[in-house]
Amino acid sequence: MTTEAQPSDLYYGDYLQLGRLLGAQAPLSRRQGSEAHDEMLFIIVHQTYELWFRQILHELDAVLQAFSAARLDERRLASICAKLERISVIQHLLVEQISVIETMAPQDFLEFRDLLVPASGFQSLQFRAIEIKLGLREQDRTAFSACAFYQRFKPADARYLRALHTEPSLFDQVDAWLARMPFLQDKHYDFWSSYRNSIEASLSADQQLIKTHPQLSADDKERQLAQLTQTRQQFDCLFLPEAYESQRTQGLVRLSHRAIQAALFIYLYRDEPLLQQPFGLLKLLVEVDEQLTAWRYRHALMVQRMLGRRIGTGGSSGHDYLRTSAERTQIFGDFFNLASYLLPRSKLAPLPAELTRLLDFHFSTLHRDA
Repeated sequence: MTTEAQPSDLYYGDYLQLGRLLGAQAPLSRRQGSEAHDEMLFIIVHQTYELWFRQILHELDAVLQAFSAARLDERRLASICAKLERISVIQHLLVEQISVIETMAPQDFLEFRDLLVPASGFQSLQFRAIEIKLGLREQDRTAFSACAFYQRFKPADARYLRALHTEPSLFDQVDAWLARMPFLQDKHYDFWSSYRNSIEASLSADQQLIKTHPQLSADDKERQLAQLTQTRQQFDCLFLPEAYESQRTQGLVRLSHRAIQAALFIYLYRDEPLLQQPFGLLKLLVEVDEQLTAWRYRHALMVQRMLGRRIGTGGSSGHDYLRTSAERTQIFGDFFNLASYLLPRSKLAPLPAELTRLLDFHFSTLHRDA
């Protein structure tokens, strides 16, 4: 016997709490006796940002929880990728939303801008939480924001952000996940040695091509051979653990040596069935980071358009600070830079047959072996 669903008294506006939401816009200029028309737009745009930030944090917290397991259940990779993709799509909206605020003329913004001092978008607690949870470190901030960062927040909010810095970020957890990756070495196969041999063969072939190229002048050959020497030195820093660790200490790279090996293995052999989803995950991390940088740049341009070289309401140098911040705050830069170390598929050493079987789908392997 089934029970029919009873009509609900739930009302659309009540469910969404529209009374509170739509009553949360209180232009300061209205209190001054002459409301600036565009202040309503300014408030709604920034409230919308905060709503989307809340959703990003909702997705990001779920991703962090999945990665926090001592051993990541590979079945969760699809869910993790779906959440990262959703974050990226939301970020696209955030970038495009700047076009809405740019419909406000600079002079109309000046009608209420001074009323906002000393409040600033710098104080968006949710945005700062997103940065930190993704992996932005205190030393990655510009000199201005690094020295004044916590001072700009209420004490409780500052304590919350400091506490976040003590927790593993998504960067930390992805690094640990990569470092645990199997397949890189066993008694019959060593990916790092195989990859190094392929790189050496490729560089030697390039050197021979430069030396024997009939259309290159002596000066051209000398210049290109010098560039090839620099490339060799770059790979030496990658292959030598001590040199790589020195680069890490200097802040030139962040990934652990084991993690960058695993990331390169995934990138180089991403066509293997079991590596396709890990590659998709790393690609999404790059997209999220890229969209974050794109938003920062677009925001900096918008501020320049609105304020020129005026000081920001929060006391920063306005456009100059935002532009510099965009250049310094890349989080997953190591994954962007993996392109420096890739090889064409035609120059990759083939994987051993046993490893290829391990990386294949089980059904495909059974079918091929039958």
